[in-house]
Amino acid sequence: MARIDPLFDALLAQDGTDLHLACGSPPLIRRGGRLEALQDTALTGADVEDLLLEIVSQDQRTRITDELDLDFAYAYLDRARFRVSYFYKMTGLGAVFRRIPGHVQTLDELGCPTVLRRVSERRSGLVIVAGPAGSGKTTTMAAIIDHVNSTRPCHILTIELPVELVHQPKRAQVTHREIGTDAGSYFAALRSAYRENADVIFVDELPDNEATRLALRLATSGVLVLSTVRARTAPAAIDRIVSAFPASEQSEVCALLGESLGAIVVQHLLKTTDGRGRVAAFEILLGSSALSGMVREGKTFQASKLMQAGQAVGMQTMDMALERLVAQGAITIETAIEKASDKEAFQKLAARRP
Repeated sequence: MARIDPLFDALLAQDGTDLHLACGSPPLIRRGGRLEALQDTALTGADVEDLLLEIVSQDQRTRITDELDLDFAYAYLDRARFRVSYFYKMTGLGAVFRRIPGHVQTLDELGCPTVLRRVSERRSGLVIVAGPAGSGKTTTMAAIIDHVNSTRPCHILTIELPVELVHQPKRAQVTHREIGTDAGSYFAALRSAYRENADVIFVDELPDNEATRLALRLATSGVLVLSTVRARTAPAAIDRIVSAFPASEQSEVCALLGESLGAIVVQHLLKTTDGRGRVAAFEILLGSSALSGMVREGKTFQASKLMQAGQAVGMQTMDMALERLVAQGAITIETAIEKASDKEAFQKLAARRP
């Protein structure tokens, strides 16, 4: 039994999502979006090292020392799997263990908008799931992959660091490749996707310009490319991809992105009215000739108008989603105001409510 095991037991018993360990702080778990201490006593640097270094290999210890961080997946017996990040900070070694769901949830189980089924059934293009850290991007993307796996005889290739949710083949063949173990880099894994005859590629992030450009070219050549981006709005997701490139290359990237972009789904997890859980709000931007033109011309700020005009085909802004959740009683008006782009409109709505 490893010394860290009782902390995993406590996390699971309290239905937490994350475990944080750092010198000078007690062990913390995230539950319902909030961090809570598991004990009163703070951990020392020696405590943290004892807990963390016991469960890694000698090779992983060397990588922590040489690179000062480490990302990997860890299985706790047969009870849970975690996405793990080790890192150094001013107080010494620290870590975050994020709990990976025990099974792949479906789009229906997650309560995703029905338009996501249509998005999942695309045969080519780039589909992005965006949102801030901890917003459930990975879970929603896994549900999209599961829908493809359940409905289409094809080859799905996932490129991840680390591999999180493992998809068992249903109608599709599924290949999982982990960076550092099965492939030397994201670019190398994407380049080999041509030879592997992949129909659908999930790349958990676009880490550099070389890999991003190749992913966009794959998306324009008959492959469905899925990826996640940390961004709070659909226009911000587009801008984040483009702005990573030097100014001299941005017009080329805008042209590729405009041609390939199939959909951007942005999600936020919000505290429910009863305070006992969280509910997802979705912003949905679908690819179209109008969107392609906006991207090529650098006018992504106009995307909100496109989403407002595209309600009939399933598009919606985050504010529209928030207003609907307030009307359903799922979230409070105060919660909506925190996430809304047009806070003034929601404040007026709050003033009119009895």
